Amino acid sequence: MDIHNVPGAEALDVAEAHRKDLLLQHEYGCKCMTYWIDEAKGLAFCLIEGPDKSAVEEMHRKSHGLVPSKLIEVKTEVVESFLGRIQDPEETELSDTGLKLINESASRILLVTDIIDTVLLHHELGVEKANELLYKQNSIIRKELSIHGGSEVEYAGSGLIASFASAAKAIACALSIQKQLLNADENLTGFKIIINAGEPVEKSDKLFGDTIQLARYLSTIDNNNRVIITSSVKELVARDYLQKEQNHFLTLSPQDEILIESICNKLEQNWQEADFTVTEFCKAMAMSNSQLYRKTMSLWNLSPNVLLKEYRLNKAKELLKKQRFNIAQTTFDSGFSSPSYFTKCFKKKFNLLPATYLNLLH
Repeated sequence: MDIHNVPGAEALDVAEAHRKDLLLQHEYGCKCMTYWIDEAKGLAFCLIEGPDKSAVEEMHRKSHGLVPSKLIEVKTEVVESFLGRIQDPEETELSDTGLKLINESASRILLVTDIIDTVLLHHELGVEKANELLYKQNSIIRKELSIHGGSEVEYAGSGLIASFASAAKAIACALSIQKQLLNADENLTGFKIIINAGEPVEKSDKLFGDTIQLARYLSTIDNNNRVIITSSVKELVARDYLQKEQNHFLTLSPQDEILIESICNKLEQNWQEADFTVTEFCKAMAMSNSQLYRKTMSLWNLSPNVLLKEYRLNKAKELLKKQRFNIAQTTFDSGFSSPSYFTKCFKKKFNLLPATYLNLLH
């Protein structure tokens, strides 16, 4: 899938460019499957099956000269789950010359859920009770997705991603899920819902990668059992609707989102470096110790030192799960300098020893 920046272009212009691609596609071993256009944003996205990126770029260059600004590899089934189709819509208006006029935005609203690690949940509640809770949660979520027109995109055991064409429906779905889970007898510790909007191709090399990444970053902040809604989503819905249910939502300013993303990016870049201390953290953020302290306390309710330590611990847990290294190797790979200190911190945060966590993975 590629992205074209085409300010001022209309549906007819993109339809004509697509027609020219179709005439040349076989010369480059390509199959132009469909496209999306957002006239207001001046963006067009093409879904093309081809041998490699250079073939797609050269086809575009020769057919109409509109070379994509970015091109990523995607799986058609994932595209379909996000965008609802991988071919031209069945009902399409025709131009006077018989061209199909597709005027459909590829922007989507993503609902991202996050809960406690299932391994920790099994340890805390027992496998049977934990699985019962997870089944109840997933049943509620999938029922509400069906009611509100959401499409489940990804399920990784402890979280889910769903795609919506409507911000209002995504928010209504999240609100219903949240109320049902909060009213349930059992409390699913750490459950969070984040709603963000974005385009399929941006800076990331993954489909909707930037939109999902920001949602994942936002899932780390202190939400006080509220649905987290980004500023881009907030702009798409009636203000009075959010105000009516304001106790259930945490809305963020663009400035806070930029700050959260910047802080998380710095942590992501440096968490494995043992010499990345709070002093280095402040330098990386170009903030004084007191400035960074105020920011992390307001957003995470954690000091910079604790935020850094907890980020490392969460990453260490991922390393144990993915690579299953021994404790010493995981200690140094996650930025800790002492296995005994790492073990102590891990036990305090997750209420079990890292060795126990490793054993539970088997």
